[in-house]
Amino acid sequence: MKVDEAKKMARENMKDIVAVGFDPAKTFMFNDFDYMCPPFYENVVKIWKVVTGNQGRAIFGFTPEDSMGKAAFPAIEAAPCFASSFPHIFGTKTDIPCLIPCAIDQDPYFRMTRDVAPRLKFPKPALIYSTFLPALQGAQTKMAASDSTTCIYLSDTAKQIKNKINKYAFSGGQASIEEHRALGGNCDVDISYQFLRYFLDSDERLEEIRQVLQYTSGQMLTGELKKLAIDEVTKVILDMQARRKNVTDESLDEFLKIRPLKYKF
Repeated sequence: MKVDEAKKMARENMKDIVAVGFDPAKTFMFNDFDYMCPPFYENVVKIWKVVTGNQGRAIFGFTPEDSMGKAAFPAIEAAPCFASSFPHIFGTKTDIPCLIPCAIDQDPYFRMTRDVAPRLKFPKPALIYSTFLPALQGAQTKMAASDSTTCIYLSDTAKQIKNKINKYAFSGGQASIEEHRALGGNCDVDISYQFLRYFLDSDERLEEIRQVLQYTSGQMLTGELKKLAIDEVTKVILDMQARRKNVTDESLDEFLKIRPLKYKF
C-alpha cells in the first residue's frame, strides 16, 4: 500500500469512528503523519532505548527479512499511552493513566508498554480487550475485508446483509429438520446467535431466544434464528450508515485539530 492510499484509508476509518457518536469537544483523533510533536517523538525514542532488538524479536517475531519499519513501529504505537505525548491536552502533567480499549491482537504492543512504563516513570496503561466478531464461516474464524463472503461491510445494503447471512452464516443446527427437532441447535457455534450476542442490546431477549424460544432444544429452526440476526444486524448497519452520511471532511477535521479538550485535570 502506498502512503497516499494509507492516508485516505485512515480518514475513511476515522469517519466511521466519528459516526459512532463521539463528542468533538472531548475527542482528539490523529494519524502519525500529521501529529508527532517533539514530546511524542521524545517518548518514542525513550521506548526505543529501553527495548532491545532481542526483546522485539521475542515479542513480535521479527525476522532479518522484515523491513526496518516493523521493528520501529511498536514504540510509535506505545507512545500515545503516555500523557506527555499530548501536551496540548494534558499540559505538563505526566501522571495521568491511559485506558485502552482494543482487540486481543494488539495485546503484545501494550504488554511491552506496561513493561517499559515504570522505567520511564510513567503509569502503566490499563486495557479492555474486545473479542473479534467471528466470520460468517464459523466461530473460530476472523472476518477478512479482502473476502466479502466472510464479513458484512458497513456499506452493505439490507439485501446484501440478508443474502450473506442466509447463504454463508455457519449454522449450529442439525442436518435435517427432524434431527434438529430431536437434538436441538448449538448456540456456541451458530454465527447468527453469535451476531445476536454482539448486536442485541437486551440480554434478557438473548436468553429468551436461546432458552425460552428454545433454539437449543430444537423448537426454533435455523432459518428463524437467521431471520432474527438479519433484522438486528440490518438495523445496526443502516443506523450507522445514516450517521456516516452526516460526517463530512470538515466535521472530521474538527476532531483532528490540535487543541485543548474540555476536560479538567
